[in-house]
Amino acid sequence: MECTPAAAAPATTTPVTLSSLLAAFAAVQEPRRAASVTYPLAALLALAMTAILANQHSVLAIAQWAARQKAAVLGPLGLQPGHTPCQSTFQRLFAKLDGDSLSAAVQAALAPAAPADPTVRGGQAVAIDGKAQRGRLRFQAGGCPVHALTAFCHERGVVLAEEPIEPSQGVEKSEAELTVAPALIDRLDWHGRVLTADALLCQRAICQRMVDAGGDYVLVVKDNQPTLAADLQLLFDPPTPALPLSDRREAHTLERGHGRDQERRQLIASTDLTGYLDWPGVAQVFRLQRTWREHGVGKRALHYGITSLPPGAADADRLLRIRRGHWSIENQLHYPKDVSMGEDQSLVHAGQGPTVLALLRDSALSLLRLMGCRTIASRLRALADDPAEALALVTTPIPARA
Repeated sequence: MECTPAAAAPATTTPVTLSSLLAAFAAVQEPRRAASVTYPLAALLALAMTAILANQHSVLAIAQWAARQKAAVLGPLGLQPGHTPCQSTFQRLFAKLDGDSLSAAVQAALAPAAPADPTVRGGQAVAIDGKAQRGRLRFQAGGCPVHALTAFCHERGVVLAEEPIEPSQGVEKSEAELTVAPALIDRLDWHGRVLTADALLCQRAICQRMVDAGGDYVLVVKDNQPTLAADLQLLFDPPTPALPLSDRREAHTLERGHGRDQERRQLIASTDLTGYLDWPGVAQVFRLQRTWREHGVGKRALHYGITSLPPGAADADRLLRIRRGHWSIENQLHYPKDVSMGEDQSLVHAGQGPTVLALLRDSALSLLRLMGCRTIASRLRALADDPAEALALVTTPIPARA
């Protein structure tokens, strides 16, 4: 699987100031009875977020870390040393908390910005992909292991929206993702944005939804759309010699790294099938080939794709960058959540607990990306030694890159 994103263009930093996460948490719906509230909801969420930034992975670790903190960390949250929430307090709260309310609050703080110019088609690329919490599988009898479908901004490195997927007996992973994809798409303003996803979301209904929402798409085509895939293969790789393409535009990259020698990407874009294909919004088709040598063995991967972006909005170079940038959701979100934050090892499974913790991890990563952090693991280790700095990230206004 290809998982190396293209090098990001230098970001332009503008003096935009957003709300702090602590202020955002005040807007989350309170699930507890007033008579049973000992700690303010915003303080509990901010404390949990600070602990996650300080490299605490489990609910027990969060509670134990909080119990060790002094007034300098607890005071700004309205808490006192020796009087902090225990593990069961966090677990009960997370199980009851409304995930949609929490998601809306943190995304209002971390991901409010639309593209700089919404009239420019495809100016901001958004990847959509599913993510599983495999530690939960032992607690459910069958069903879909995917816990959420996430929309992730390539350029800004932040989560824009997330839609939980409830496990259902006998439901396949692909079916579950397709069920919630329309709801996730409807949560975003797509003007000036382009959707990237794997072949699963290459569906007529999804593409029509994107067109109706004022957005665009760049999608690969595989065997789940056999007729479309056959048409693209016939155009770019006919079984017998054929006339050259009347519109043929090409882009290349050549790189080394990740144990691969001379990795070459070639994308050929064409409008030759635009008038023939009966597909919502299609403006170009493309052929993407990767060739590389790994441990002395030559390898090749070939994919076909479609896009609603016309050549004037996305030439072959732009399409290659967009398609490669899709893998930023794996490298900048899924991988650090599993490896640096231990999400796959999490055993939290009751109620809204898994969704709440996933949202807090997403928010921590988005916050660190907005602060310019590129090496998540080392930053988490540094914040573990400096809890006051971790708290400052949660309680002070967030600078944003536009």
